[in-house]
Amino acid sequence: MRDVLSRIGIGSARVDTILPSSTVRAGDSVDAEVHVEGGSTDQEIDAVYFALETEYRTEEGYADAIVDKWRLTDPFTIEADDERRFETTIDVPRRTPVTVGSVSVEIETGLDISLAVDPEDEDRIDVRPTDRLQAVFDALEDLGFSLRSSSCQARPGGIFSTSARFVQEFEFRPQRGEFSGDVDEVEMIPVYDDGGLTVHMEVDRRGGLLSEAMDVDERHTSFTVQNADPSAVEEPLAEAIRRLS
Repeated sequence: MRDVLSRIGIGSARVDTILPSSTVRAGDSVDAEVHVEGGSTDQEIDAVYFALETEYRTEEGYADAIVDKWRLTDPFTIEADDERRFETTIDVPRRTPVTVGSVSVEIETGLDISLAVDPEDEDRIDVRPTDRLQAVFDALEDLGFSLRSSSCQARPGGIFSTSARFVQEFEFRPQRGEFSGDVDEVEMIPVYDDGGLTVHMEVDRRGGLLSEAMDVDERHTSFTVQNADPSAVEEPLAEAIRRLS
């Protein structure tokens, strides 16, 4: 009877991941310790696995997305009331969404058990931007912009050079400086590839009903960020906004 109950999750093994900090930077690694506690009966564990998860907006609502997934262990047996501990390093991909606005990211740890409910543990993490993306944010702040919102959205087919099913969009509005009064909003989508970071940018100019009706109040460009120094990013970024506004 205990074997039957454990297959539906009653008295089954449990898993818990301990992180030294809930804050990580995209592109960095974080050490973790995984605790597996045996249940009321011996169980064969096919693997301990991790999944880095988020969600994105679609035309139908919201969909779950796996940013990355990997396996920690080979098969092993966890005996009843026993405990096993595993130390590992979690690599957080550069493409992991930044947790600002409505965006959330979780690390799911699971036990793969054949013909049974897989025990899971979820840990929400705070993901900071990569150094180069942070340089873009800092440069925009120096230019008088502030972050208004951020969200993950389904990737329009064929537009961005990424295999991910979604992209993260950041919206900034000028609060001061030379662009205040001329630019309504700057929207940015970062895309990581083998060449590094490419930022796709759209500038929404302040305009009347005529410009909006003619669809000429929005202009697009993209640029590659080669430097993590905000001062090196600021002038090319400002020039691009001037050109589009």
